[in-house]
Amino acid sequence: MKKIGFLSFGHWMNKGSLVKTAQDSYLQSIELAVAAEQIGLDGAYFRVHHFADQIGSPFPLLAAIGAKTSKIEIGTGLIDMRYENPYMMAENAGLTDIITQGRVELGVGRGSPEQVLDGWKYFGYDYSEEEVKEVARARTLEFLKLLEGHHFAEPNPQPMFPQAPGKLRLEPYSEGLRQRIWWGAGSKETAIWAAEQGMNLQSSTLVNYESKEPFHVQQANQLRAYKEAWKKAGHTFEPRTLVTRSIQPITTDFDRQLFGHQDEELKYDSVGFLAYHQNPTIFGKTFAGEPDKIAKELAEDEAIKEADTLLVTIPNTLGVDYNIHLLDTILKDVAPELGWR
Repeated sequence: MKKIGFLSFGHWMNKGSLVKTAQDSYLQSIELAVAAEQIGLDGAYFRVHHFADQIGSPFPLLAAIGAKTSKIEIGTGLIDMRYENPYMMAENAGLTDIITQGRVELGVGRGSPEQVLDGWKYFGYDYSEEEVKEVARARTLEFLKLLEGHHFAEPNPQPMFPQAPGKLRLEPYSEGLRQRIWWGAGSKETAIWAAEQGMNLQSSTLVNYESKEPFHVQQANQLRAYKEAWKKAGHTFEPRTLVTRSIQPITTDFDRQLFGHQDEELKYDSVGFLAYHQNPTIFGKTFAGEPDKIAKELAEDEAIKEADTLLVTIPNTLGVDYNIHLLDTILKDVAPELGWR
């Protein structure tokens, strides 16, 4: 068995899209998660981007989904810690986890290039691009510590409301959430760091180009390094590992119209550079075709074999009905061939 979820960027655009406004995006995201739970999907995850026509404020969305569902995991992939206040985030995360009855799976990390230069400065953080790399890690560690529920704040000797003696912690506290935090790693080094800090591991459709091996092999090597580091760290719970893939099964004429003539370059791994990154990045290919063809290709993917969870990136601008069709096809026509169901 393998857990299967979707990852949505929550795009909206006025032309050529069934998701034309922010309201469309957020409300359809809720509708999609509800429908995904009904067909048996395991997870609804959302990418977080600021200053963009995409999902940018995840906690109200996750809470709303949690109020309308009962089983599906609800997560992020990922929240950019360059923008976050760990204390405010710990309160929001704790409340959201309580509302969802312990189903939050928070992916966090340094994030990717955004739509504006040094966007975190508008959030009140005056750091350079180079400085903010370490700041993101430091904030993550502070966030993790807060989720442990320790009492650390000195009480007011004349409080507004009666309270027990001793120091206070942030409320609401949600027990177990600390073990459901994931780090989005792009390299073997960051994967090892995530294991040492006791976080689960998320790995996307791109990683640092660290060898001349295919994308899925390089990513699998990162997951293996993570698992080995986890064993050495001696943590008291079992970690989870997650990878993301672009999968587009073709079973109808409409599928064929949309994806039957996939750009040739998308059928293969590619190497390029992200903004600000001095080192090259390798991007994984798109899996498009008949379900049996996709199943054979996915069966050769070493990183998917290493991971316990697979997220499928979805074309959310095509609307809820089409994306449920896509996900249902994967569950019924692809997953059983691979032993995932």
